[in-house]
Amino acid sequence: MATTVAEHTTAVTTPARGRSRVPLPAKLRRGGWYRAALFDVLGLGFAVGITALLRFVNHQHPVIDGHAITTVALFSVPVFFLLGLGAFDYWLYWASGRPTRPETHEDHGAHSWRDYFRVNPDHKVIGIQYTVTSFFFLFVGGMLAMLIRAQLAKPGMNFLTPEEFNGVFSVHASLLIFVFVIPVFAGLANFVLPLMIGAPDMAFPRLNALSYWLLPIGGLMMLASFLAPGGSFATGWTAYAPLSTDMPIGQLFFSIGVQFAGFSSIFTALNFLVTIITMRAPGMSFFRLPLLVWANFATSLLVVIATPFIASSQFFILLDSALHFNFFNAFVGPHTNGNVLMYQHIFWFYSHPAVYIMMLPGFGIISEVIAVNARKPIFGYRMMAFSLIAIVVLGFTVWAHHMFVSGMQPWIRIPMMVTTAIISVPTGIKIFSWLATLWRGVLHMSTQMLFALGFITMFTLGGISGVMLAMVPFDIHVSQTYFIVAHIHYVLFGGSLFTIFAGVYHWFPKMTGRMLDERLGRLHFWSTFIFFNLTFGPMHYIGLLGMPRRVYSYSAQFAGWNLFISICSFFLGLTFLIFLWNIVASWRHGPRAAGNPWRALSLEWQVSSPPPIFNFETIPTVVGGPYEYGVPGAVHGVFKPPAEARRPSAVAVARE
Repeated sequence: MATTVAEHTTAVTTPARGRSRVPLPAKLRRGGWYRAALFDVLGLGFAVGITALLRFVNHQHPVIDGHAITTVALFSVPVFFLLGLGAFDYWLYWASGRPTRPETHEDHGAHSWRDYFRVNPDHKVIGIQYTVTSFFFLFVGGMLAMLIRAQLAKPGMNFLTPEEFNGVFSVHASLLIFVFVIPVFAGLANFVLPLMIGAPDMAFPRLNALSYWLLPIGGLMMLASFLAPGGSFATGWTAYAPLSTDMPIGQLFFSIGVQFAGFSSIFTALNFLVTIITMRAPGMSFFRLPLLVWANFATSLLVVIATPFIASSQFFILLDSALHFNFFNAFVGPHTNGNVLMYQHIFWFYSHPAVYIMMLPGFGIISEVIAVNARKPIFGYRMMAFSLIAIVVLGFTVWAHHMFVSGMQPWIRIPMMVTTAIISVPTGIKIFSWLATLWRGVLHMSTQMLFALGFITMFTLGGISGVMLAMVPFDIHVSQTYFIVAHIHYVLFGGSLFTIFAGVYHWFPKMTGRMLDERLGRLHFWSTFIFFNLTFGPMHYIGLLGMPRRVYSYSAQFAGWNLFISICSFFLGLTFLIFLWNIVASWRHGPRAAGNPWRALSLEWQVSSPPPIFNFETIPTVVGGPYEYGVPGAVHGVFKPPAEARRPSAVAVARE
């Protein structure tokens, strides 16, 4: 197997794909942007034709209906685009029964910037595509947040109309949740996970490529809702029914965009699960896996189990809206059996586990960063792994704590309150494990370490307010106030985003072969940390005073605090420009990175930066744990045939 990988590496790196001019007819015959543009037109034509035919057959008038065409086109145009781009070419070639094409792997890897704009099955290219695309949507969502805070700078502002405010608010939240936080973790894991387990690639490279291209479709569809008649969707990221079934056509852009983002998540999660289970290097037992791999294994279980629920909820919305099924409308007639609360139960059965989908990969990142920068083994490694699995199980037992004020049966509040309190236990295990790892460690205060320490502080504060919200009387009191806004931002901004920044600073040298500017990195951290707390900290206080959330204007008694919050939020937005400048400048002109600038033990740091096309010239053999810092002679893996691999030391055996 090692010989095969080496042969593939040599075969891919030597030939250069020609950049000579290709006649237009030839460009239209093969996958690419020219054919994708043509297929977009065909997809729109298909939507017009099929809707006109069905309406004519069913004697519906007018035959040409814009709402019906838009509904079908939101599905058909993206699918035809993917066909034109070439995302299905290999599978369609196989399904047609033609002879199997020899696998030359010439489409693997990136030899120029153009290779990032095509269907590329290399997991490292896909990881960078995911990460860069997700950050694009972060910056767009952040600009929408600035519009929100401009409107709320003082009472009675007319910067946005009420309809525009609801739309901006809804798109802001949906972009950052569905096409930033969730997929950016998939991007980082796509790059490093196969390297960490000693695999040459993901288990299903072409499915991996397809899963990426579904993501920008979902995000752009949400943004395109601003162009729809009647404006963008305006029901928040929760899209509660029956409100969402009666909204203008812009609501369909959310319902269908979420489907594409959801399929992207499911395909990626299936790929991670199969890769981790079947493609680990010799000697890589489950209890020798880095905790980032454990975290993505647990996250993938959550995604595969939970994501179909939000997909089904949005399909029900589509059926209610387009075909008047009335799943959620209980007031249209005497024989209607619609159930309004059913939507909330289905939605939150996904969306509370989704909180952990947005957190567990970050837990893995923090474990890697702290172990490397404290130069100590992770304290309680096995309990850390078991706590990840415990969160997966318990995550499905707490969904109704989002519904304490919904009018559901009162008896269910108590068990949901108890399970919500219990789920804080495995999270607390992680906090204490990280603190124990830091204790008496040789701390290297790099930028990624600063973000890791900032995460522990911010996420702990968010967790404390989460335990408060688990208590039914308190939750009822603050449910519709800015206390909730503060809590979710401390969890998702102070939690998820801080871990994302830590991961980018940690693996940027491996991904690009360049080093980031540490001075700009430290400036980025401290400015973000300060202005984040100044922006979202006061929201707890004004929430307790009664400041309502999701409002276009508010009482004059909250004017001073809201002006202060808006000013701080603008400065917080500017801190992202420091990060962007550091990334762009370092990627172009930063100093060359060594293969292992952090002196880490895990396998991804034992190859060049960036890694070879198929990761390893020789498949490694794992002989010890990934965190044996301070153990004399301890190594995680050796690059020799299994029979010649050095036996692990007595200390490593004892730790196993």
